[in-house]
Amino acid sequence: MSNPYKEIFQVPGAKGFAAAGFFARLPFAMAPIGIIAMLSQTRGEYWLAGAVSATFALTNALVSPQISRLVDRLGQRAVVAPATLVSVIAFAILIIAARQGWPAWTLFVAAFLSAVMPSMPAMVRARWTEIFRGRPELNTAFAFESAADELVYIAGASLSVGLAVSLFPEAGMVVSTASLALGTIAFLLQRSTEPKVRVSGSEGRQRSAIWLRPVQIITAALIFVGATFATAEVSAVAITKELGQPEAASIVIGVYAIGSFLVGLAIGALNLSMPLQRQLLIAVTVLALTALPLLVAGSSVALLASAVFLSGVAISPTFITAFGLIERRVPESMLTEGVTWVMTGIGIGMALGAFVSGLVVDSFGPTNGFWVSVAASLITVLIVALGQTILGGERLPSDEAPVTQAAE
Repeated sequence: MSNPYKEIFQVPGAKGFAAAGFFARLPFAMAPIGIIAMLSQTRGEYWLAGAVSATFALTNALVSPQISRLVDRLGQRAVVAPATLVSVIAFAILIIAARQGWPAWTLFVAAFLSAVMPSMPAMVRARWTEIFRGRPELNTAFAFESAADELVYIAGASLSVGLAVSLFPEAGMVVSTASLALGTIAFLLQRSTEPKVRVSGSEGRQRSAIWLRPVQIITAALIFVGATFATAEVSAVAITKELGQPEAASIVIGVYAIGSFLVGLAIGALNLSMPLQRQLLIAVTVLALTALPLLVAGSSVALLASAVFLSGVAISPTFITAFGLIERRVPESMLTEGVTWVMTGIGIGMALGAFVSGLVVDSFGPTNGFWVSVAASLITVLIVALGQTILGGERLPSDEAPVTQAAE
């Protein structure tokens, strides 16, 4: 039996841009927690550390789709290179400001400017789409990327905190910034796999991809999927602390991502004939069902880890099918922006899920935090179920994409 992952990497240039993209996306996991680890040690104020980190995360969530929209119109190298340069310089200023004790406002300005960091997961997926557009291998490529995202979240956050604690406060951010700079340079030097710029008939008047109904439905669904992901992390930390084993939190969170990672790889090796919108509905339904055991898993670390592992099995299949639908339903001239909106939805959901579950844990106890996961996953099922007809439609041609009225 042939190995589908081996086959996709036989394409010239695939190994290079995939490896470079992996390192270039590490800051997505390392930077937010790295900022907190750095500033909590150098300034001793957790509220300031959290506020600066939130400034970066929320600004990036709003700005990255606009960066990707420019990429669709001008090309990856023309936009990603200057945006990354600004981000790297701003991260460097943030590191220096933290170390030298500069005024707090400089931290916020640096965090704000560093948020122009491009969405590298979207750039990598755009290259896979350029190679395998309309072919079953694209599903395998998206599965690999979802697995890579899981590895980034597993390793990135732990690496960032570990470096800051064991070496010096800024160590995690230094490595994160270096990964962004070197990984992006290596990625952009590979011109042979760079997607072609596809100019639509309404160029100059074309509106954002978020106005497309499929993008709205999938982004809304992934907001609540992201909320379930963040809730599991917050609740795991709270429950293990209550059980007197706070060090077990990292193990439980790792098990959650490993479950998603393994199932994602397995799904990517299959060539399913079922329509993608049906696959997405099944995946989010499994997500909702596997969230239920979490409600009774707070009595021991072993039981918690088992329940969390089970609840993670549907995460990667959900991401894989969601990105596959974006590729099929969004005009080619808007693909990178469409993928980035979905990534933004995940990030917003994680931020909201962490906030809401934190309030629930503080008010009603650690085990009740998982009610947020149950509620969020049920809402996801409802959104995807109601959107089946739209998600199952045909791709909207570029010249029929939403446009603004031309100036008279």
